[in-house]
Amino acid sequence: MRALLKPVIARELGVVLLKPGSELMPIFISGRVLVESQPDSMTSFETGRVPDLRQPLAVNPALRPFFLNGKVITAAGGLAGLEYWLLRHGGGTCQYPHSDYHYHELTTMRHEPGAILLCGHCDNQLREQFTERLAELARQNVINWVLDIARNALALDKTREISLAELCWWAVRAGVIEALPESVAREALRLPAAKETYRESEIVPAVPATSIIAEKARSLPAGVPPAPAIKPIVGMLVDPESPQTLMKRPKRTRWDKPKYLAWVKTQPCECCGRPSDDPHHLIGWGQGGMGTKAHDSLVIPLCRQHHTELHNDPVKFERKHGTQPEMIIRVLDRAFALGVLA
Repeated sequence: MRALLKPVIARELGVVLLKPGSELMPIFISGRVLVESQPDSMTSFETGRVPDLRQPLAVNPALRPFFLNGKVITAAGGLAGLEYWLLRHGGGTCQYPHSDYHYHELTTMRHEPGAILLCGHCDNQLREQFTERLAELARQNVINWVLDIARNALALDKTREISLAELCWWAVRAGVIEALPESVAREALRLPAAKETYRESEIVPAVPATSIIAEKARSLPAGVPPAPAIKPIVGMLVDPESPQTLMKRPKRTRWDKPKYLAWVKTQPCECCGRPSDDPHHLIGWGQGGMGTKAHDSLVIPLCRQHHTELHNDPVKFERKHGTQPEMIIRVLDRAFALGVLA
């Protein structure tokens, strides 16, 4: 982890004075030291080394693989838990700043590797988009969420940063100690950093630091059992009504079912009985929208000839072969009778 220092700054001269002293000199001897602008979160700190309890783990690049590990995300509650946390503790504002207009109702949009808190307007604009900017925002949400989950599980004060030792203890409790990077585990145990290169005579078998932590956790006295691991948040059906039905202006989502479309494609054409080529989505009956299709349940198996005929002149097609809703009812009736839809 980076050892954060708050240097003495001579503002009138624009000079940064670093006086590490004997207790901090090893930091400067062991490697390069990065000098950067002081973040706002450190303005109240005293000059000198920032205590371990105030070191922000969220900005530690060595811990990123741990926070973004799939097992860690599952142990913290899964993506559903992350979305719940964003809606209640995500700041209450849309996280996408590059928009001139924000709708007052908030929702979440999943984006690898997590989720983002957006207003309804930005959600419609960014849906189906995958960019590095959005991915980085999703990563920061995952990191902040995991840290908050660990802080709550350990009954820690929300006003301070969680320490590396406390994070390791949460990893033990949650059963994800193996996800910790070896360098982080060694630092938590105050072990020297592993060398990058060795002479052949120096190569000896070594026990991974993560195994040492796990072994220490298993060796706790029998009378002092460890706290139970945090169980992932499990989805529960609290009310048969969909939450969106209680919204004044709910966001409509399209029913997407590739497996059902694949089955429809195996059915005979509704017009001629020949093998179908395409599952045709209902058109001209108020379904779909600009650049969107109707729900995948509103489809008809058609051969290429009749599919083209329908799109060329829907009115003439329905006058000749029957209406699209009538065909859809027959297909749905067959699907339910055969157990394709349940």
